[in-house]
Amino acid sequence: MLDIHWVREHQGEVAENLVRRRDEKLKRSFSALIHHDEEWRRLKREIDDLRKRRNEISKEIDSLKRAGTDASQALAEAKAIPGRVQELEKAAAEHQQQSHRYSMHLPNLLDPTVPFGRDSTDNEVVKTWGKPSKSTGTLKPHGEFLQEAGLADFTRGTKISGAGFYFLLGELALLEQALARFALDFLAKKGFTVVQPPYMISRAAYEGVTDLVDFERVMYKVEGHDLFLIATSEHAICSMFRDEILEEDKLPIKLAGLSPCFRKEIGAHGVDTRGLFRVHQFNKVEQFVFCRPEDSPKIHAELLANAEALFQKLGLPYRVVLICTGDIGAVAAKKYDLEAWMPREQAYKEAISCSNCTSYQAVRSNIKFRKKGSLDKAYVHTLNSTAIATSRALRAIVENFTDEKGRIQIPKPLQAYMGGLTEIKPAKPL
Repeated sequence: MLDIHWVREHQGEVAENLVRRRDEKLKRSFSALIHHDEEWRRLKREIDDLRKRRNEISKEIDSLKRAGTDASQALAEAKAIPGRVQELEKAAAEHQQQSHRYSMHLPNLLDPTVPFGRDSTDNEVVKTWGKPSKSTGTLKPHGEFLQEAGLADFTRGTKISGAGFYFLLGELALLEQALARFALDFLAKKGFTVVQPPYMISRAAYEGVTDLVDFERVMYKVEGHDLFLIATSEHAICSMFRDEILEEDKLPIKLAGLSPCFRKEIGAHGVDTRGLFRVHQFNKVEQFVFCRPEDSPKIHAELLANAEALFQKLGLPYRVVLICTGDIGAVAAKKYDLEAWMPREQAYKEAISCSNCTSYQAVRSNIKFRKKGSLDKAYVHTLNSTAIATSRALRAIVENFTDEKGRIQIPKPLQAYMGGLTEIKPAKPL
């Protein structure tokens, strides 16, 4: 959400931003927002004028009565004002409500460095790391391999919960836990406070972090309660300081969230959908930062560097792409994706998203900071980045580090979390 006071004074910039985003519906919404906001302000001025006039009339009536002059006309005018004010207040409230509704759908201002493009095919590759392995053409889908190796059970997961759910078994389940601990320990050494958030938050909290009109279709609603299962710990952590004023000397606040993530929509169909890549439930370690506006570009780079460092330590080839205007979504001002190399498809696949949301979520959630030595307040900037989405990292490890005998070689940084185990051998299926 953009600050409405800023929007009023920068309508040209907002309109240009919508042109870059190539969304005609948003342009119409912006026009409606301006219309309702102008009508609300006009009606408010009229209401203020009427109240001022009533005070003036009261003085006139007193003067007329003291002078023994007929005050009936002034009395009639004064009597009519409350009813007129009530009518105008009702109309003003409706315009204000509509203005707020449209402002909640207005997307964030794009950073000038975001490349112009239509969709994901126009995203800009900015870095490649590691040597992608070549497929021999004999690689099985990772889900099929893990099922046969007794390390996961997608069949029974589907039986009890439906498609997109699974059981992790034995040492693969331990490897998943090792990934999370590895990421958390890494971030703790970087000054992040580990947070395990609530797994359900209210509609009001969710509206403070994203546009529910677009996002609600991918979330699980708790029937009979004003609660949603979180799609990422980012959403709960952002809401943590909702309606609060932070002190500048406490910024930046760096948090590392660990939680399961629940999403109804798996995404575009493709190979290996019966596996760990597109699922309804997965665990993720998330980086989240509240900071001063002037610090957010630097911190954005730091979050991306942290994500890269984790993948480099794991030895997983990847590339970093800068997301274009047609693919970025409403909340982020600038966004990078880290895409891991998947040998079976001979393609890079999204494993991490790293976003600078500037003040967009802070305005929606009303999170400000008080400037040191001053009474002035300003909105914080919020940033988020995946550290490790364990299911996608597991797929990358399985595809990149499984030898010809079906043994998964455990990346060295994870071996300490696995009791010194160096490889995972196929097990007898349950």
